[in-house]
Parts: sequence; structure tokens; C-alpha cells
Amino acid sequence: MALLDSTHWSGKAVIGQWTTTAGGTRPVVEPATGDILESIGLATAEDVATAAELAARAQQAWARGPYTDRAAVLRRAGDLFTRHAEEIQRWIVRESGSVPGKAEFETTIAAQECYEAAALVTRPLGEVLPSAEPRLSLTNRVPAGVVGVIAPFNVPLVLGIRSVAPALALGNAVLLKPDLRTAVSGGVAIMRIFQEAGLPDNVLHLLPGGADTGATLVATPQVRVISFTGSTAAGRKVGAAAAQHLKRAHLELGGNSALIVLPDADLERAASTAAWGSFFHQGQVCMTTGRHLVHADVAQEYVERLAHKAEHLTVGNPAKEEVALGPIIDSEQLNKVHGLVTASVESGALLAAGGTYRDLFYRPTVITNVTDSSPAYTEEVFGPVAPVRVFSDLEEAVALATATPYGLSLGILTADVMRGLELAERVPTGLVHINDQTVNDEAVAPFGGLAASGTGARFGGSANIEAFTETRWTTIRSAQAVYPF
Repeated sequence: MALLDSTHWSGKAVIGQWTTTAGGTRPVVEPATGDILESIGLATAEDVATAAELAARAQQAWARGPYTDRAAVLRRAGDLFTRHAEEIQRWIVRESGSVPGKAEFETTIAAQECYEAAALVTRPLGEVLPSAEPRLSLTNRVPAGVVGVIAPFNVPLVLGIRSVAPALALGNAVLLKPDLRTAVSGGVAIMRIFQEAGLPDNVLHLLPGGADTGATLVATPQVRVISFTGSTAAGRKVGAAAAQHLKRAHLELGGNSALIVLPDADLERAASTAAWGSFFHQGQVCMTTGRHLVHADVAQEYVERLAHKAEHLTVGNPAKEEVALGPIIDSEQLNKVHGLVTASVESGALLAAGGTYRDLFYRPTVITNVTDSSPAYTEEVFGPVAPVRVFSDLEEAVALATATPYGLSLGILTADVMRGLELAERVPTGLVHINDQTVNDEAVAPFGGLAASGTGARFGGSANIEAFTETRWTTIRSAQAVYPF
């Protein structure tokens, strides 16, 4: 039987086991066609409460068990992601509108996240401290307890597993709430993988739902850490709610990342790099290149080359034909994208390519003559739009790059690498890529943004230990202490 055979999960959620929920069901829709592929159960507030109680009890045994057992489950999960990659990729393509290459990237990274998480269990988890008293003083990292993971639609598998895997490896239980638009590839697939990998019952629960389910998850007493990936507006609400309950919230939010093109850049490669940065997965990536800052000496040629790329990229149903871009996730998001483009043109920007759509298929778009009053330049578009702005010197480039509330990713294209590094040091951002575009991710690398892009690098590599454990101070005396009263 296939891993994702719907007899396991159709119309259900996981509250201990696959369960028909009181909240009813939601159809799983293919954005490219509008076809209903399946249905998923909607978790209610009572479901969240029940799952949290079960998770809190199961977590204690999971954490106390041998660390080798946890590592073995994570390694088996990594193997299973590889073994079932093609099946999972088909769901990613149909459910999220991804092209096959992007879906393959997701399953590859998912396996890597599991292997890296398995290695976390053997990392040093504390240190010995000096003490003025006759005692051994030390710190150690202990599991946070129950972790709530709220994941988005755009890279559903990766943005769920990158929190689920390390949280489990470090001895936590997890409540996973995927976006309803990608509840299979971002939720069911992860749940089924860990069931097959031998994860004990009740350690991982699947709770599909909307904003109300997320709010309940944040407020549930047993949940001590929230891992949220999504828009800045939603992240502010999650962070504020978590603070009210004195919980840590790790927020990976939106961006409007800049690609700075210096006059010595190779423009042939730059156009390819820039097109990938802005048009990969229809621009629906937090790291998408949202602002192209180009030196005046090469701006005209750069725009011509980038527009040529945009005009020749194919857009269509990635499940049926070989295309470069698939559909926007839904009509609400498409209307937002086109509204920002239209408003920018009305305020004086010029279309060099694109700006049109059919159904949910939006043409890759290049806009020039943008200013601070151009919405597609100043706001996060989350669509395949490349606004180009010209600068005359490095000081102006720095001023433009930093004139944003976001601080996620930065790309710099130049033949002078040291000048690129020097420039990068002047732009506050969580990620920097010299001679590359802004969309990059690896399981071993800390990931996160600053300011409106989130609360810093809290995902990936050793950053996961800080994210999903608590620091405990312990002292040990050879004999019972004596006090004067």
C-alpha cells in the first residue's frame, strides 16, 4: 500500500490516532485545475486540548528513553522520505502548484533535516561552570516539552519538517498545524513518515485548521514553545499571543530581499540568477528577490536581459506539462499580486515584461522606474514580480538596501568578492549570499531573519538546540550543605 493512500487519513486528523473530527472536513484542492483531490479533517479547540494532554504524557517517556532510540527513528524517517520521494513529490506538485524540480528539492531537504536531527542527540548539551562554593556546578539542555509547529503553504514539507524533526530528536512531543491549502504534503506526509519510522504513539499529532486552530495551539498550557513560519502580520499576532502566555515563539516571517548588482557583475549570469531569485515557485518564497538594485552603468542592459528571460519562461500546470512556473496558490493571493503590480504602474512604474495572468497562472513580471511610492517595490509581493531600481554609488546602494522593515536575505553580484563582503556588512540581514540570489537553504545552516522578518536564526544546525530545549542549572555537593540557621 502506498504511503499516502487516503484510506489512512481521508477526512481525518491525528489526535493520538487518525480520527474523524467534530470540526468537519475541508477539501484538498489542486490550484492548477480547481479539482478536489481529497479531504482533510479540521481540528477543533477540543481536539487541540486532547492532543496536548496526550502529547504531554507521551513526551516524558520519549525524552527519558535512550537517545539512540530517538536517533534511530529520525534516521529511518530520512530513509523513508527518500524511498517515498516520488509519491510525496506528486502531492507537492498538485497541491501547492510546485514544478517537479522544486518538489524534488523538498523531499531531498526533508531527508537531510531528519539525518541532521538524528545527529543532534549526540551534540554536547551543557557545560561545567566555575563555582565559589564547594560543589560541582553545571548546565544542561533539557527538552522544552510540547512544541507547537505552525507551517505555511509555500514550501510545505520543508517548512514543517525543519521544526518537527529537531524538536522530536531533542526529546519533545509535537503538535503540527499545517496550512489547510497544503495539509497533505505539509502534514499528512510527515505524519505517515513518522508512523512508518516507528515513532511512539502520541508523540506527534496532526491538527489541520485555520487561524482559530493556531490561536488555540498557542494558548494551550502544555505547549511551551511555538515554531511559526508565515507572514509578518500573522507572526506579530502569534508572537503577541505567545508573550501573553509567557511562551517562547520562534518566528520566521516575510521578507523583501534585495539583490545588489554591481557594475562589474557578469550580466549574462546575473539575468539567470535574478530570474531564479524572483520567479522560483512563482515568487511564493519568503527569501524571494523582491528588490533588484542595479548600478546605473549596467541597468538598461540588465533590465533587457531579465525581461527577455521573463518573456520566455513557460507558465502552466506542472502536473501535466514541463513548465518553469506553476499557479499562484489561490485567487486571493493572485488578486493581491496583481493589485500591487497595477498600483505600481498607476503610480508611474513601467512594465518591462509580464503583468498579465490567466486563471491562477501569473506571468513573470519585470517592473522598472520604481520608487518608494511603488507598492510592488516597498511591500512583500509573494508573487513572480521583479522590481528594478537604479543606484549610482555604493552609498546609495546601502541606503536603498536598508530602507525596508525586513531583514531576511541579501544577494550581491560582483567580480570583487571582498567588496561584496564589505557591502554586506553594512546591510542588516539574517542571510547573505555573495554572487548568488537570495533563495538558498540547507539543513546544516542556521536560518532566520531580523526585524520584520523574524526573531533571528532559530532553525537549522546547532540553532535547533537553542530553539527546542531549555537551559537548566544544576549543582552537586558531596555532602549535605550546612547553614547557620
